[in-house]
Amino acid sequence: MNLADIGVGIVGLGGMGHLHASNMRAAGATIVAGADLVAEQREAFGAEFDATTYESHEGLIADDDVDTVVVTTPNKFHEPISVAALNAGCNVLVEKPLAHTLESAERIAAAAAESDGICMVGFHNRHAGSTAMFDEYKRRGRFGELTHVEAEYVRRRGVPGPGSWFTDSQLAGGGALLDIGVHAIDLALYTLDFPEVVEVSGVARTTFGTKTEYADPDGFGANWDAEAETYEVDDAVTAFIRCANGQTISLEAGWATNRDSSMDFRVRGTEAGAHFEIGDTDLKILEASTAGTDHYADSELTGDSSVTGHAEQDQRFLETIVAGEQPATNTVEEALTVQRVIDAIYRSSETGRAVRLNPEPEAVHHAD
Repeated sequence: MNLADIGVGIVGLGGMGHLHASNMRAAGATIVAGADLVAEQREAFGAEFDATTYESHEGLIADDDVDTVVVTTPNKFHEPISVAALNAGCNVLVEKPLAHTLESAERIAAAAAESDGICMVGFHNRHAGSTAMFDEYKRRGRFGELTHVEAEYVRRRGVPGPGSWFTDSQLAGGGALLDIGVHAIDLALYTLDFPEVVEVSGVARTTFGTKTEYADPDGFGANWDAEAETYEVDDAVTAFIRCANGQTISLEAGWATNRDSSMDFRVRGTEAGAHFEIGDTDLKILEASTAGTDHYADSELTGDSSVTGHAEQDQRFLETIVAGEQPATNTVEEALTVQRVIDAIYRSSETGRAVRLNPEPEAVHHAD
């Protein structure tokens, strides 16, 4: 199979759907179909990509020209679309998070295990320039043993539009944690080579979204009306994750906080540390030495700014299809681990105590 032989169908024709379609067309795949409930979205997508469009995912999956499906819908619909595509033998790239609840994520994982198609999950920050450089220096032993990750994805003000699916617990399954915190959790676990997670403690807060007066200088939530819109989700989360081998992760995620915005990612190792921004191009390596005299040594690495995580991720997805192999990264199993950590953070917040993870933890029903 060649890249041009891959017939891609996109379900969810908003900004992310267009981005994936553009990336995959540039990589050499053929965009053959799109599906969306909104007629205007279908018309625009069909014109841009010369693609057949459908109102439902069922029609798209039944299209004989479609062998690969990209899912960019609200979280609640990841399961029915992904499972239907996998059951039909299609390859699937589903955007993060894997699902809106742990139980739903587990059903996707079960379908993927039985499918002839491959399934990958859209954690694109793993493929950013900063992460790629960190991975290589880690492989070379530059950092020694990794001990702790400080992961932040925090906005000073940045609640998505009130009344959108992002703030609807039935559609999203959660708020800031499932929207942006999920990126930080996945990248932290990926950095540590996905160690076994044994205990999670966290607090989820809803502080700003229900306020009738909400300062929003950047216009994330235009036409704010807290009384008229549904807002049932967290807008900030603090968590601590402990792994079986002693490695730890501290997490700060928030749509709105009275602090500076940050996407800082700091990794501590026994020989050196690293500092970069999630999804960025550059990397700083921090070391100390006794050579000559005791001193600090900081190395600034500047990556190729033309390389983006989304494009690299989509390229790897297509290459995996051509090779006919199961993916080596962005796997469903990894995404399911991330989902279990998210579920445990919410359970810890609800109960006020740390939650221990078993191989098959019981799901919480906070967002059904």
